[in-house]
Amino acid sequence: MYDASTVPAASRTLEVFGARLHYEIRGRGPLVALVGSPMDADAFAALADLLAADHTVLTTDPRGINRSPVDDPELPSTPQLRGDDLARLLAHLDAGPATVLGSSGGAVSALALAQAHPERVHTVIAHEPPLVELIADRERVHAETEEIIAAHLAGDTPGAWARFLAQADITVPDEVFEMMFGGEREPQQAADEHRWFAYELRWTTRWRPDLAALRSAGTRIVVGIGEQSDGQLCDRTSRALATALGVEPTVFPGDHTGFADDPDRFAGRLRDVLGES
Repeated sequence: MYDASTVPAASRTLEVFGARLHYEIRGRGPLVALVGSPMDADAFAALADLLAADHTVLTTDPRGINRSPVDDPELPSTPQLRGDDLARLLAHLDAGPATVLGSSGGAVSALALAQAHPERVHTVIAHEPPLVELIADRERVHAETEEIIAAHLAGDTPGAWARFLAQADITVPDEVFEMMFGGEREPQQAADEHRWFAYELRWTTRWRPDLAALRSAGTRIVVGIGEQSDGQLCDRTSRALATALGVEPTVFPGDHTGFADDPDRFAGRLRDVLGES
C-alpha cells in the first residue's frame, strides 16, 4: 500500500504556442503525466498525491482552462494543439519518454501526442476517450453534440449539461445535478464551461486518430474503461478504439470519473498497469 506523498506540488508556467500552461510537479521517480480535457490539474490532485510516493507526477490545466490563459480565446482547442502542448511540457522537463494517462478529452490529447510525438511517450493509457468518429452511429452523436453547443450558446448551460449527460448515457440524481450545474456560476467556472462547449467539445469528439500511425509509433497504448461504464458512450468509443488497435480493453475502478471518485483504487489499478510495461 502506498501512502500519498507529503511533498507539496510545485506550480510553474510554460510558454507555448498561443498560451501559457499552468503545470504542477510532485514526487520523484519515473515520469507519469495525468491529463484531462476539460478537467484541470485539480481534478487529478488526489491521484497525483498517491502516485508521487514513487513517481514524478505532472498535472496541468489544458490551454484556455482555469490557470492556462490563451492569447486568442476564440481559437479552438484541438487535440493536435493539446498534444503539442504536452510534447513541449515533456521536452521542457527533460525526463525522458513518459507514461501519460489521459482521461476523457485528455485521452484524446494523449493519443494525439503519441501520434505526432511518439519519441516523448513510451506508454499512453487512454481512459475512456470520446472518439465518436470510430462508432457506427457517429452522425447521430455529432448532431446531438451540435444541439448541446447550441443550447449553451443560447444561454441554457444547465440544459446543455443535461443534454450532454443524456448523450453520454450517464444518469445523475436530480439533487446532484442541481448541485453541480444549477444556480449561479463562479466566474472561472462559467469561463471554463464556455471554453468547453464553444471551443473544445466539437473538435475533441470529431477528431479521428490515425490508427496506422498509432500502431507503428512504438508507443504502448492501453485503452482503459471504467468497470461501471458499461454501455455508456465513452465505453463504446473506447471499445471501438481497442478493436481498431487490436488490444483488449483494460478495466479500471469506477466509471468515467473513477480517477477522481475513488483515487485509491484507481491508483492501485494504475500501478498494476504500469508494472506490466
